[in-house]
Amino acid sequence: MNKENLNQDVVSTKQHFEILDGLRGVAALAVVVFHFMEWVFTDPGKNFIGHGFLAVDFFFCLSGFVIGYAYDNRIRKMGAGEFFKLRLIRLHPLVVLGSVLGLLGFFLDPFAGPIAYGTGKLALLFVCSLFLIPLPLMEERAFNLFAFNAPSWSLFWEYVANVFYAIVLYKIGRRSLVALTILAAAGICVVSYRAGNLLGGWSKDNFLDGGARVAYSFLAGLLIYRSNWIIKNRLGFASLAILLFLAFVMPGSTWNWLTEALVVLFYFPLLVSLGAGSSLSPQAKKVCRFSGNISYPLYMTHYAAIWVFGNYFTNRKPSIDELPYIIIPGTVFLVVVAYWVMVFYDIPVRRYLMKKRRSKQPSQTL
Repeated sequence: MNKENLNQDVVSTKQHFEILDGLRGVAALAVVVFHFMEWVFTDPGKNFIGHGFLAVDFFFCLSGFVIGYAYDNRIRKMGAGEFFKLRLIRLHPLVVLGSVLGLLGFFLDPFAGPIAYGTGKLALLFVCSLFLIPLPLMEERAFNLFAFNAPSWSLFWEYVANVFYAIVLYKIGRRSLVALTILAAAGICVVSYRAGNLLGGWSKDNFLDGGARVAYSFLAGLLIYRSNWIIKNRLGFASLAILLFLAFVMPGSTWNWLTEALVVLFYFPLLVSLGAGSSLSPQAKKVCRFSGNISYPLYMTHYAAIWVFGNYFTNRKPSIDELPYIIIPGTVFLVVVAYWVMVFYDIPVRRYLMKKRRSKQPSQTL
């Protein structure tokens, strides 16, 4: 792409932001490693990737940018109903599979204790997980909003952001969007200061923190797109991936409430701007595509294995020296599973649903 025309081209054409896709995969991998390591180090200050949970805020910021890019110019014509159908087709098949895997993991975990729940309660938890209805009942799972697939909490808030976009955000002008973003930034500061970090949103005790997290980052991503804040650069995927990963491995301290807020408020939006405006070498293109393609399947299917690892770690108490031989192969295995899920489940199911959707539409160009 011609360097001088980069800013105009990335906004005016429907190209694919492959570096942003690649960075999404880096963030998903960080979440997996963080979930393994938080069992090992319950004190985040001792966890080398103790800020890995901030990857979710990066996801939200990417989502705001991509939703604006993909739908701002056509949602009025397609209508909110079609928008919701497209988002459900894109997101919900893996919500269902993640719930099924979580249920299977719950029953088949060889390191778990006896099942202390009746059929009715388990059925209710499963149905709520399928339909993204928060139901934080399981004390031994820290009252996760979705006991069978904890990461679904962020999908719940993603859906809330999508609904708000389709009803309100696509209509408002840039000034109103700036005002809302500033207001949401204040919410991030309040949540971070009160809790001492930005880890919340996944449990009954910190449910509303998730709303603050998605509100700011989604709005910031949308604002980046609408303001054309795309920074031309030649950093490339590898450099930007390192810069993103640094946010997850920065040292913990008593100032986490401030450093995490600054990362979310400024650093992640900057990385999105840089990622949208950076050049991509042919060698890195395949890596970015693979990374982006498996990012969502990896995020939504890994947690059943994390519970198995957690119960193994709690009951068997392996030494620290043994853990690399478990966590590293385990992470690789989960990446392979995510690839299989993408190829044999996610893509075919979404393709089928899109075909069904088109067959029910009148013959017209959307």
